[in-house]
Amino acid sequence: MTEGLFEFSGIHLRPDPSRTVIKPFSVEYPEPFADTEHPRMRKVVERVLSLDPTLRRANCEIAITTLSERHRNVETMLLRRFEDVIACLPEDVTADHEQQLLIGAYLSAEYSFEAAALFNPSIVRRMNQDGAPTDGIKFILSLRGIGEGHVSSVTFRTGSWGASTGFQVDDASPWVTSPRIEGPDESGETGTTRVICEGSQDPSESVLFPITKSQRQGIEDLRMVRFTEDDGTPSFLGTYTAFDGRAARCELFRGTGINTFEMTTLQGSVPASKGMALFPRKIDGRFHMIGRQDNENLWLIASDKLTVWDGGAKLIGPRYPWEFVQMGNCGSPIELDEGWLVITHGVGMMRNYCMGACLLDKADPGKLLARTAEPILRPSPSERSGYVPNVVYSCGAIVHDRTLLLPFGVADNFASFASCRIDDLLARMS
Repeated sequence: MTEGLFEFSGIHLRPDPSRTVIKPFSVEYPEPFADTEHPRMRKVVERVLSLDPTLRRANCEIAITTLSERHRNVETMLLRRFEDVIACLPEDVTADHEQQLLIGAYLSAEYSFEAAALFNPSIVRRMNQDGAPTDGIKFILSLRGIGEGHVSSVTFRTGSWGASTGFQVDDASPWVTSPRIEGPDESGETGTTRVICEGSQDPSESVLFPITKSQRQGIEDLRMVRFTEDDGTPSFLGTYTAFDGRAARCELFRGTGINTFEMTTLQGSVPASKGMALFPRKIDGRFHMIGRQDNENLWLIASDKLTVWDGGAKLIGPRYPWEFVQMGNCGSPIELDEGWLVITHGVGMMRNYCMGACLLDKADPGKLLARTAEPILRPSPSERSGYVPNVVYSCGAIVHDRTLLLPFGVADNFASFASCRIDDLLARMS
């Protein structure tokens, strides 16, 4: 780490395998055994329907009782899954209430979405600041969780920061909501999937797990930003990486409350890469992003439409040894009086990920004003081991009262927090 720059919190957010979400569990035959007239899910349904009433009732009670220990509205969720299942079958299914619940249970599964890792956070200021520290703010975190099969999901936490108290992170709720999915909407130019976590009473009860084909193997590294719309109202937007097992691409996130989210595919050449980060407002009437579409340099991209991104120009390239392999951003640019502050990452020897910073001109973000010659944060010798060793990484910081609040991931394993004075950070740039 850069000597004397950051004040580090003792808080470490680590993965918790007890936190689970109920997901659809679909079964199919291998291609040589495919049978469209008698699909495998239909066979499972027929077996459930064949149970005698006593055994059916006993199994139904077991499912409801065990799932209710850590999930709300279990019957509603199972009945919704039953409706989804029969909509996929070639024939209608006649089933009573208990049979519907059991069919929903057999074709659902609990998924421990952060069993292996919890890292790469981003942070935004909450809309409602009631109860915030007198010398600080309340915030929402997004975090990347990794579960079975190395599949990534996005989860959320809340907390506060005060100049006198430092970071405080609220305990996660013991409940996690199984979402209702709508879409994607194919009537427009882009496909939008709505994720509705009905019953979520706290952001930590909502989770975004892979839903669409483009996300089959993960939703990674959400870069949230509190975006100011044209009329001055704030909204939560962001970009994340959708991974289908072969290709990664950026998609758009919009949060419309603690329990409703939209995920929209992006068009153009730029989204076919990772690491796009949205500026928190328009500049000269246009949306702007920081990207790294060549996997080496930081790029600046502008667009008249939030869902279409093409072209761009190289902005910053590797200059110092700790970033010789590649550069990227660590979240959305932050507006200061002096310009746009961008937290960066660099990859150096032995694939070490370190963090740096640069300052862009406020009126013309294509103009680099200054950058750090040395990392502002590097892997600690005592915390370098993990799922991916020698990595510190963030998906977004904020500034409050001239203090940078930086959550960061360590070794693709857990998350921690640091803060520093903006004036001290700018003084390290040249």
